[in-house]
Amino acid sequence: MRTGMLALALGLLVLRFLPALPPVWLMLVMPVLALMLLPFRTYPLAFFLFGLTWASVSAKSALDDRLPERLDGQTLWLEGKVVGLPNSAEGVVRFQLHDPVSRRTRLPERLRIAWYGGPKVQGGEYWRLAVKLKRPGGLANPGAFDYEAWLLAQRIGATGTVVDGQLLRASSVPWRDRIRQRLLAVDAQGQEGGLTALVLGDDSGLSTADWQVLQDTGTVHLLVISGTHVGLLAGLLYGCVAGLARWGLWPRFIPWLPSACVLAFSGALAYGFLAGFEVPVQRACLMLGLVLLWRLRFRHLGVLPPLLIALNLVLIAEPLISLRPGFWLSFGAVAILMLIFGARLGAWSGLRSWSRAQWLIALGLLPVLLALNLPVSLSGPMVNLVAVPWVSIFILPLALFGTLLLAVPPVGESLLWLAGGSMNGLFRFLTLMAELMPAWTGPAVPTWVWPLSLLGTCLLLLPSGIPLRPLGWPMLLLCVFAPQKSIPVGEVEVVQLDVGQGSAITLRTRHHALLYDAGPRFGDFDIGERVVLPAIRRAGIRHLDLMLLSHADADHAGGASAVQQALPVSRILGGDTERMPPALAVERCRNGETWTWDEVTFSTWVWEQAEQGNQASCVLRVEAAGERLLLTGDIDIHAERAMLQQGFDVRAHWLQSPHHGSRTSSSKRFLQAVSPRGVLISRGRNNAFGHPHPLVMSRYRWLNIEPYDSAELGAVTLQLGTFGQVRAEREARRFWRD
Repeated sequence: MRTGMLALALGLLVLRFLPALPPVWLMLVMPVLALMLLPFRTYPLAFFLFGLTWASVSAKSALDDRLPERLDGQTLWLEGKVVGLPNSAEGVVRFQLHDPVSRRTRLPERLRIAWYGGPKVQGGEYWRLAVKLKRPGGLANPGAFDYEAWLLAQRIGATGTVVDGQLLRASSVPWRDRIRQRLLAVDAQGQEGGLTALVLGDDSGLSTADWQVLQDTGTVHLLVISGTHVGLLAGLLYGCVAGLARWGLWPRFIPWLPSACVLAFSGALAYGFLAGFEVPVQRACLMLGLVLLWRLRFRHLGVLPPLLIALNLVLIAEPLISLRPGFWLSFGAVAILMLIFGARLGAWSGLRSWSRAQWLIALGLLPVLLALNLPVSLSGPMVNLVAVPWVSIFILPLALFGTLLLAVPPVGESLLWLAGGSMNGLFRFLTLMAELMPAWTGPAVPTWVWPLSLLGTCLLLLPSGIPLRPLGWPMLLLCVFAPQKSIPVGEVEVVQLDVGQGSAITLRTRHHALLYDAGPRFGDFDIGERVVLPAIRRAGIRHLDLMLLSHADADHAGGASAVQQALPVSRILGGDTERMPPALAVERCRNGETWTWDEVTFSTWVWEQAEQGNQASCVLRVEAAGERLLLTGDIDIHAERAMLQQGFDVRAHWLQSPHHGSRTSSSKRFLQAVSPRGVLISRGRNNAFGHPHPLVMSRYRWLNIEPYDSAELGAVTLQLGTFGQVRAEREARRFWRD
């Protein structure tokens, strides 16, 4: 039966790696074939087909519930009920609508809505809203967070921005919202947002700086409700009963083990109910129930069956959960703990067990984190030795008991004040460790490295004395020190990142790296930090020789500060320097400056008589082995004319579309002078500016210039100096991508 459960799990998990879903006819054939195979020894194949069929049908149902393409970017009036806990940060109210209704068309079952400058919204309310709807989508960059997959895993069929709205029917404030308001109203020594995250799973009160500290120290799991919290509470309740029994204080006529298991599971369910019983909490409660059942009745089953049962039940309940990184990390951590605490490893002391568990979890999850393109906390194992007991012994019990006793304000608020003080002390410690040892983002590694690294991890997790176990170290470290792609002398790798309505382009020669523009920043949302930096690190770049900012507009220079703070940058050059932030220390771009890196020539041009920011963009020409690229920033028709009149050689094989394809740029004369074979367009899907303009696109078609649009292709890469073809990130097919 173990083989069958394993085959079923593999069938459910393979969905994550499918480039496309099976056709409908095959979905109908697979279960019939599986039923035919069941009576024979090929039953594992039957279970695999059952799992694949169910996962495919579930995924197709979610994809069919997406917003139709004809409505993408349209504004509709709709009515719906607010579900969950709305949050407000940086003047933006975000919430979800369930079963929205429109007179014009059928809408997806669940929408994710943002209301800029909107009023207070509470769960259970019914609203009539004018919403600009968008199909689920996200930026597509090498090794970046896949927002589109995350939306599908949440079964969100569309996103939208509110244009106008009115409250149709108020409702009594949901009990979870009332608790949140009470928590936010108490004096928790500045940690009210952390307490709501810990008690209710509402993380809207955590700032970007808080998230960065948690990520750098590997403690996100402590402030976002997950299996950790459920396990901590259940372990605390179980430990109380076990301790009383050991000290002879538990009533002898009541069996202590069943009581401990029932109390632990009941406490976990109550906590999950308080936290909204989201998918991670459901998964944790299910696994906890199986572990307690195993502890109570079925210890002879070993380690694998409870894990496989929990894995299959979670995947059957929601096959799309495999699209979320937390699924792999949580089950991976549980599998590692079950392995290292198996009886065959012998008994360890409490301190040794605790410290060894932290180090082995960090070791075992290293290749998983790198495969998921997640940062690796260097201080995580050390920090968690302190942080986990700190949260489990002090903060969590105080927060939960304080919340339960809010009906008695002096007692409840005092406990929450103590919990807030404990959390404040924890954050001071975490901030110090984050400054000393920030998280590390590994470079991209070849595909063949992952199986070897995982095999090395498995060897290292085996008991000491196993033959060949020391070979695990070099095999594991392959994912850290994997051979990197070497750029030949005389060539340059050019990557136009997908940053939405903005611009960021990395150029890498054999020994040098340049960043042309750093992406946009809008309020607290910094593309430089969230997209540009991870992409640079994934490319193996640890130092920028030059950051060239075309001009000072936020969509081009907004992310520059984040890049400068995180990476050594030898020099910053730019146009429109008068409007640049003084902290960047930007040197003024000069007309005709030329330099050579690894036999690749770079030249700049700027219109010194420019009247405004866009016209003052610093233009960069790159030539490698006779192949040319022209990066133009946001120059307009007047700057294009000035460039031609001043005799700057604009001939190029590749052109960055000036001003994202605006109507005020890409004049016919300029395009004829450049005569490119392809044009790189960086813009946001359904952007408010209408970029690229249809007139400009018609000029490209008329001149046989092939457009490469980031909104359609994601990040695009070309190897300048080889006269090759452009590679697009969205060419790597995923079943959830349009």
